Amino acid sequence: MTTEQLISEIKRKQSFLCIGLDVDLTKIPEHLLAEEDPIFAFNKAIIDATHHLCVAYKPNTAFYEAYGIKGWKALEKTIRYLNTKYPEIYTIADAKRGDIGNTSTMYAKAFFEDLAFDSVTVAPYMGKDSVEPFLAFKNKHTIMLALTSNAGAFDFQTKTIEGKEVYKQVLETSKSWENAQNLMYVVGATKAEYLAEVRAIVPDSFLLVPGVGAQGGSLEAVCKYGITSTIGLLVNSSRGIIYASKHADFAEAAANKATQLQQDMASELSKYKLL
Repeated sequence: MTTEQLISEIKRKQSFLCIGLDVDLTKIPEHLLAEEDPIFAFNKAIIDATHHLCVAYKPNTAFYEAYGIKGWKALEKTIRYLNTKYPEIYTIADAKRGDIGNTSTMYAKAFFEDLAFDSVTVAPYMGKDSVEPFLAFKNKHTIMLALTSNAGAFDFQTKTIEGKEVYKQVLETSKSWENAQNLMYVVGATKAEYLAEVRAIVPDSFLLVPGVGAQGGSLEAVCKYGITSTIGLLVNSSRGIIYASKHADFAEAAANKATQLQQDMASELSKYKLL
C-alpha cells in the first residue's frame, strides 16, 4: 500500500486508528479455547467487528511466536484473512527486527513477500545496513523505533551525545539512507511533548504512535504536536480495545471502544481542517 492510499483511507474513515492484535490466550474469552485455532478465531471476530473503524492492524509477532508453529500459522491466517477480505486495511508486522546484511533481507522477505504485510517495525541500533534491506522493497514501509513509550527509553534514547539527544541523531541520520522515503517512525504517545522536536526533523513522515489508551497517552496531545497537513499519524491501541471484555460480547465491546477512539479522531481531523 502506498502512502497516498493510506492517507485516502484515513480521510474516508475519518480515522487514523491502528488496532494491535496482541493475543494472549490467558486473556481471551474462555469459550474460544475450544476452537481449533483460538488465536485466529479471536482475531477474526475482532477484525470483523472493527475493520470499519480503523485503518490498520498491528500484530505483535512475539504473541504468535510464543505459541510455536501453531501461533505462526495463526498469524499467517490472520494476515491472509485481512489481505483477502479487507485489502484496504494497512498491515503492520510489529516484529522489531534489527540485524545486518543478508539476515535483514531474509527478515524483509518473510514479512513483505511470504506474509505480505505492508510494513514492519525495525530497531536501528546496528545502523543503516540493518535497515536499508527493508527499505529496498517497493510500496512497503519500514517503521523504525525512534522514541518509544517505555520507561527504559530514557536509558539511551534521550541521552545527550555531543550536544544532541540520541533519538534526534537517529532521526537525522536515517534521512540520508537509501530509499528513506519508505521510512516511518515509532514515537510513543507518552512522550507527546517530544513530538514537536521530532516533527522539526521529520516534518512529513508518518509516525506510528503507541501508548494511547491503556498506557495513558493523550490523543489530543499527540495531534497537537504531531499531526501534519497529510495527517502523518497512525495511533495504536491494543489492550484497551481487544480486551474490553472477556465474555461472549468481546467483539462488540471492542467495537464500542474503537468507536470512541474513531469519533475522537474524527473530531481532531475536523479541528485541523483535514477532512
